[in-house]
Amino acid sequence: VQLQASGGGLVQPGGELRLSCAASGLTFSNNNVGWFRQSPGKEREFVVASFRSGRQMIYADFVKGRFTIHRDTAKNAIHLQMNSLEPEDSAVYYCAVTSRNWNSGSFKYARSYDYWGQGTQVTVSS
Repeated sequence: VQLQASGGGLVQPGGELRLSCAASGLTFSNNNVGWFRQSPGKEREFVVASFRSGRQMIYADFVKGRFTIHRDTAKNAIHLQMNSLEPEDSAVYYCAVTSRNWNSGSFKYARSYDYWGQGTQVTVSS
């Protein structure tokens, strides 16, 4: 299984980016997926989880309606649309996937995922 994250870059505050995660060796529609981020010196941080049904998504509080996760079934990819970006959003963003079922909020923890993409850098700066 390989996950390939892309779409990061440098954007000004208030700008937007669309991250993508492509998979080989698995089908996203059969799995739970998530995005995390990590800044230098900080632990990996939960951003959003999408349950395998595709109908339930849970976002971290800091997202505040700015980010949207989308499953592209036709292309076997997941996307993270990020709007109204702030300097605090600067980090390496990782996509992750698991076939395991989540319970009791376990989707918030990196240990609840089995496969990870390599990460894509997002820098929000003027």
